[in-house]
Amino acid sequence: MNKKHFIVKPGDRNAALCVVGINVTVLVSAADSKSQQVTLQSGDEGAGPPPHSHDWDETFYVMSGDVKFTCAGETTVCEPGTLVHIPAGTVHAFSYGADGGEMLEVTGMGSNAVEMFTALDREIPPGPLDVSKVVRVAGEYGVTVQL
Repeated sequence: MNKKHFIVKPGDRNAALCVVGINVTVLVSAADSKSQQVTLQSGDEGAGPPPHSHDWDETFYVMSGDVKFTCAGETTVCEPGTLVHIPAGTVHAFSYGADGGEMLEVTGMGSNAVEMFTALDREIPPGPLDVSKVVRVAGEYGVTVQL
């Protein structure tokens, strides 16, 4: 783990992962920080995860486009500049609006988000989704998908 400060400039980033239709660029991983992970996420209209929950807090900051969030059964369309905080264990989902969008995601201590995104990128090819495989892979990282 990195115990020094660090700066990640655009040219320093790894290529984005393709996570079930969402581009996920890892900015801070568990190797960099034990207290949080940070990703930059973007997607086209309709892209987004199904309702799911996990044992870590998650916060999103909408940077562009409109994003529809459903948290604990309540749906809100969020415009750029909106922050959405989701406590651990809360069932939630989101989908990008008509022109797609971009968000910054920060997950809290104990997060397996980056590891899960990496596994989904590796194991789920682009194209028609094998939903049962997505559910299995996500489950290996502590995510419960609500179908």
